[in-house]
Amino acid sequence: MATNILAQTVPCPPADARPVFDFARLAGTNINPATGLATDYLNHFNEAIMLLEMLPCSPECKEDFLAWQPMSYVEHFAASNFKFRDLAIAAYEAADPAFRGPLDDIANQMTAILIATHDGMRGELAPDTIRILAEATTHWLRPLVARAGAMINGEAIDATAQDDTARQDAIDLLFDQSVDAVARS
Repeated sequence: MATNILAQTVPCPPADARPVFDFARLAGTNINPATGLATDYLNHFNEAIMLLEMLPCSPECKEDFLAWQPMSYVEHFAASNFKFRDLAIAAYEAADPAFRGPLDDIANQMTAILIATHDGMRGELAPDTIRILAEATTHWLRPLVARAGAMINGEAIDATAQDDTARQDAIDLLFDQSVDAVARS
């Protein structure tokens, strides 16, 4: 049974309903003053990627990966030791929906892939199955992390790469490869 642990993002408020925020306050922080977003959030996903990359050589990392939990942008900063965490949350809440919305969409895509992998990793799996599942997952996550980083840094991203069909195809391929690997084990 699939676990429903998808981190919930708060929908972007309309521009006229966003909190007033002085983005000049972001000078000297690791928060992009143009977007109001911080790449520190991506550490949450990079942690999961790192654990997945370690699995083929260190199977004991499976439990660490299974302990990973999704977090929204706000949840991540609220739980972090990031020096400017309160500022990061306030800037995010005031961020332009043109940046915040796509970032949330990408984060939800990454979270969905990680949840599917999390669910697939439960139970006893052959080492080759774990390797294939981990490699397929990191293959899909790396470009999404790069796309999220580009969004945070205010760079244009290819909207066609976010097409719903492409996202679903990526998830379907991940499952197909995992099922094939289990069948061969």
